[in-house]
Amino acid sequence: MTAVNHADLPPASDAVVAHVEPDAATAPGPTDVSMETIVELCKRRGLVFQGSEIYGGLRGAWDYGPLGVALKDNVKEAWKRAMLQLRGDIVALDAAILMHPRVWEASGHVEGFTDPLVECRNCHQRFRADHLEPGEAGVVVCPSCGGVEFTEPKAFNLMFRTFVGPTEDTSSQVWLRPETAQGMFVDFSHVQLTSRRKVPFGIAQVGKSFRNEITPRNFIFRVREFEQMEMEFFVRPGTDDAWHDYWIAERWNWYVGLGMRPENLRIRDHGADELSHYAKATVDVEYRFPFAWSELEGIANRTDFDLRRHGELSGRDLSYYDQARDERYLPYVIEPAAGVDRSALAFLVDAYRDEQVRAASGRMERRTVLRLHHALAPVKVAVLPLSRNDRLVPTAREVGDLVKPRWMSQYDDAGSIGKRYRRQDEAGTPFCVTVDFQTVESDRGVTVRDRDTMAQERVSIDRLVGYLDERLQLR
Repeated sequence: MTAVNHADLPPASDAVVAHVEPDAATAPGPTDVSMETIVELCKRRGLVFQGSEIYGGLRGAWDYGPLGVALKDNVKEAWKRAMLQLRGDIVALDAAILMHPRVWEASGHVEGFTDPLVECRNCHQRFRADHLEPGEAGVVVCPSCGGVEFTEPKAFNLMFRTFVGPTEDTSSQVWLRPETAQGMFVDFSHVQLTSRRKVPFGIAQVGKSFRNEITPRNFIFRVREFEQMEMEFFVRPGTDDAWHDYWIAERWNWYVGLGMRPENLRIRDHGADELSHYAKATVDVEYRFPFAWSELEGIANRTDFDLRRHGELSGRDLSYYDQARDERYLPYVIEPAAGVDRSALAFLVDAYRDEQVRAASGRMERRTVLRLHHALAPVKVAVLPLSRNDRLVPTAREVGDLVKPRWMSQYDDAGSIGKRYRRQDEAGTPFCVTVDFQTVESDRGVTVRDRDTMAQERVSIDRLVGYLDERLQLR
C-alpha cells in the first residue's frame, strides 16, 4: 500500500477534551438534581412515562408523550444536521431491522454478545452478576429478597429472538438487531458505489435497536428498546488513529455546542481488558448523571474487522478500489455511536434548574426551569392570551397562526398568567408571547418573555416573527 498523504488525514481540531483513565472513579459527586426529580418532572409534563402503566407496566419499557417525542425528534435532527447537512462526506442509510441471521454470526453477536446471569436461589429473580455488589460485610445480597445464595453465572445472549414466516423453528429464526451498525457494513459497497463517495467517507443511520437487558434500570438510561444514532466512517488504514482522535473532538463539541456543561462531560479510554473483540481502541463520552458517571456515547476504532468478516462469510468482495492510487484495500472504520434516549436524558438533567426568582408582585418565588438549547426545546414559542376574554381571543389566535408555520408552538389559556409562565418554564419553552388588552385597544403589540432572563419586551405583531427569528438560535 502506498504512503499516506495529507488528503487522507482529518483537519486539525481545537477542542479541549477532558480525558480520564479507564479506572476513573464513577461516583458523580454533588449534582443539581436527583433522578427521582427528573422522573417525576417527565411524568408530570408528559415527557416520558411508564409503558403499559394501566396494566402495572413492563420493566424497561417507557412511552414518550407529546413533549418527549418533540425532544427526541430535536435530538435526532441536531445529530443529522451535524452529521449530514453540514458535511459533504457522510451519507444516510435506513437499513431493515430484520437481517439475515448470518449477519450476526459474522459480527460476533451470536457467539459473544452476552452478559453473566445469576439467579437468586430464594426468590428466583435473575440479575447481571457484574451489577451485584457486596454489602458492608462483603456479602452479595439479593436486591429483591435479601437472600445471599445465587447460582453460578451463566452466559446470557442479549439479542431478542423471533421468527419469520408461518413456522417457528431454527430455519425461520432471526434476531431483532442489537445495533444499527451492521446494516452500514453489509451495504457498504452498494452505498459507496451509488453515492460515488471516495474514502474517507461515512454512512450514518438513526434507528431502533433491541437488547434483552437482564436488569434495565435508571429510567430511560438502560432499556430493552431504544434508538441509536450511529455513524461508520471509512478511512484508509494507517490514518485510523488520527481519525479516531478527530471524531472524539467532534462529538465532544456537538454536546457542548448544544449547551451541555463541559464539567459534566469526560472522555474515558477503555482499558485493554475492556475492549470489544473488534476494537483497536475505544473511548466512552461519559456524562455525570445523578447516579454515576456513565456512558453517553462510544467512539470505537473497529479496524477492518466488520468488512473482513462479512466478506469472508458472504463470499462477496467488500474492499474499496482507490482509483487515484490504482490499489484496493479494506477500509478501517471509526464509529461514533450514541443513544437517542440517553442523550435526551442527559440534556434534560443538564438543563434542569431549581431557582428562586422575583415575581411580578415583588415576592420571591421558586421556579423549575429547563434551560434547554433552543434547538432541543420541544416547544419554541407559547402564545398566552392574558385571559379568555372574547376581545382577546381573536388576536391571540391570529398571533398563534403567525408563529406556528415557523416554530413548534403552543396556545395556552388555562389558569393564571403566572402559572402558565411556570408551566412553560418546566417544559423548556424559550419564549412566551402574551396578548393583553393593550394589544387590542391601542398598540397592536405583544409582550415577549425570555425563559432564561425572565425579561419582557414589547414587540409589535408585525415585527414578531423577525424578532423571534433573531433570538431563536436553532443551529
